[in-house]
Amino acid sequence: MGKKIVLVILFILPLLVYMFFATGVNQFVNLPTLTKNISELPDWKSLDNSKVQLKEKITILGFLGDNIATEKGNLFNLNQKIYNKNKEFKDFQIVMIVPTGNETTIQSIINELGTISDLSGWKFVFTSHDSISDFHKKLKIKEVLNPKTGSTNVYIIDKDINLRGRKGKDLKGNKEYKEGYNTISAADLHNNMSDDVKVILAEYRLALKRNNKRKI
Repeated sequence: MGKKIVLVILFILPLLVYMFFATGVNQFVNLPTLTKNISELPDWKSLDNSKVQLKEKITILGFLGDNIATEKGNLFNLNQKIYNKNKEFKDFQIVMIVPTGNETTIQSIINELGTISDLSGWKFVFTSHDSISDFHKKLKIKEVLNPKTGSTNVYIIDKDINLRGRKGKDLKGNKEYKEGYNTISAADLHNNMSDDVKVILAEYRLALKRNNKRKI
């Protein structure tokens, strides 16, 4: 019996520790809330004329601006690194806010990306530049939009329409604050955002299990 315990300590435990750190899971049990009660999306026109809302959805929110053509590669990164890994979660969506007048360009990009992925969880809504700027301010974040009312960053919004991100200390004990995730950087999406989305999805799965147990 004693030999078995020693073998577990020597071989199995290090393997489990390695697997834990290899997953890249961050130090947060729950992803911190940065801004509470942002605001529901107004009744803006969507690409498919469906109603798009944030409430009761886990949303990746982005602001594309008018430089749509240059953002295509960023959308591809987001699709491959984040959306494809989580699209089976029924309450998960990606919402892009776009200035009115870019509908045709967006449809062209969707047609192209749609050849390699199911984009049913992608939502595009259109409104004026002023309305986009006003809505962005409700996030209460440090970043400002570029002159085209766009950003390369995307944000995690929970089901209660709160902005979630990193606030506290990282695994090395250093102070960390992260509002958005840079779609230009595949590393940021793969190492940071993917990790944080896992945390928030796990948070809701745990809450769902608790609710189901209470009903029994």
